[in-house]
Amino acid sequence: MSSDKASSSNLYIGLMSGTSLDSIDAVVIDLSNQKFQLIDSLDYKIPEDLRQQLISLCLPGDNEIDRMGEADRALGKELAKATKTLLEQSHIHAADIVAIGCHGQTIRHRPKLANPFTLQVGDPNTIAYETGITTVTDFRRKDMAAGGQGAPLAPAFHQAAFASSKHNRAIINIGGMANITYLGSNGDNLGFDIGPGNILMDSWIKKNQQKNYDNNGEWAKSGKINQALLTQLMTHPYLKQPLPKSTGREDFNLAWLEKNTSSLTLSTQDIQATLLEFTAQTINNEIENLPAAVNEIYICGGGAYNTQLMLRLESLAHPKLIANSSQLGIPAEWVEAAAFAWLAKKTMERKHANLVNATGARETVILGAVYYV
Repeated sequence: MSSDKASSSNLYIGLMSGTSLDSIDAVVIDLSNQKFQLIDSLDYKIPEDLRQQLISLCLPGDNEIDRMGEADRALGKELAKATKTLLEQSHIHAADIVAIGCHGQTIRHRPKLANPFTLQVGDPNTIAYETGITTVTDFRRKDMAAGGQGAPLAPAFHQAAFASSKHNRAIINIGGMANITYLGSNGDNLGFDIGPGNILMDSWIKKNQQKNYDNNGEWAKSGKINQALLTQLMTHPYLKQPLPKSTGREDFNLAWLEKNTSSLTLSTQDIQATLLEFTAQTINNEIENLPAAVNEIYICGGGAYNTQLMLRLESLAHPKLIANSSQLGIPAEWVEAAAFAWLAKKTMERKHANLVNATGARETVILGAVYYV
C-alpha cells in the first residue's frame, strides 16, 4: 500500500505478544468509518534468549527487578523492529500511522490480591523513539483502578467488530489462555478467561520434544486420554471461580501439571492427549453455560490452527457452527493484535473502551497511556 493511499486512511498498528510468547503479532489495520480492514500483517519471532528471559519472569524468582528492567528495554527494541519491518513490508510510511497500540508482554497478573495489579513489559518509550510513531500501551491498569480485573479486554473489540443483530455468537480466543466473549443478538455481552488454551500443551511438548508447539495436535493425536488425570485437572479451583475472572501462567503452568502427573505412570503422549482434551472440555463447558444459547462460534488465536483441537471442539459442540474468525473478516491469528490497534484508537479519541461485563469494573473508562514522539 502506498503512502499516498495511506494518508487518507485512519491507519493504526497493533502489536501483541501473548502468553505463549512464541512471537510478536503485528498488524496494520484501517479503522476509518467503523471499518476493520486488515491491510497487512507480520509474524515476528522473538529471539529465543529473550523469550526464555521473559518466561522466567512470569513466576517469582531471583533478582527480578534487574531482570525485568533489562527485558523491558530489550522487548521494546524488538517491538520497534517488528513495527519497522511491517512498515517496510507494507510500503507504508511511519507518518501515515496514527498510533501504535501495544499490549506488551504480561509477566505477572494478580487480580485477586488486596491491591490487585497486572504488569506488562515492552518499553513504550523505546517503541515511540525508535519508530517515530505515537505509542499507546498500559491498557489494563485503568480498568483495575476502576475495580476491574484488567482482563479480558478483547471482548469490547469483539463486540465492535463481530456482533450480529441476527445471531447469538460466541467468540473464543485460544492463545496461551482461552477466553470467551458472548455477543447476544439483542446487544447483551459477557466475557471472561476460561482457563488454559495452548499453554499446558506448549509447555509439555517443549519439555519433552524441545518444540514450541504441537503442530496440528499430531503428538496429542498419537496418545490416549487418561481419565484419572483429566478428572484431576478439572478440579483446578479457577474453573469454579465466579465471574468476573481472568487467569494466566500463575494458575496454569508446568509445575502445576507435573504435580498432577507425579503419582501417575503415563506416557508423555498420553499426557499431551489429555491436555488437549482438558482445553476442549473446559471451553465447551463454558459455551454450554453462556446466558443464552449460541448457534455460531468463531475461533481466533493460534489454537484455531490446531487441527485435533478443532475437531474435538466441533464434536463436543455439535451441531453448533464452529468457524474461523476469518469468516468475519479478520483471520484468527491477527484478531488480538487488531484489538489493540482498535484500543489505541479509542484511547487517542478519549473514548471509553472496557467492557464491564467482562472485567468487572465499576464503570467504563478511557484505557491506556500515550507516549508521543
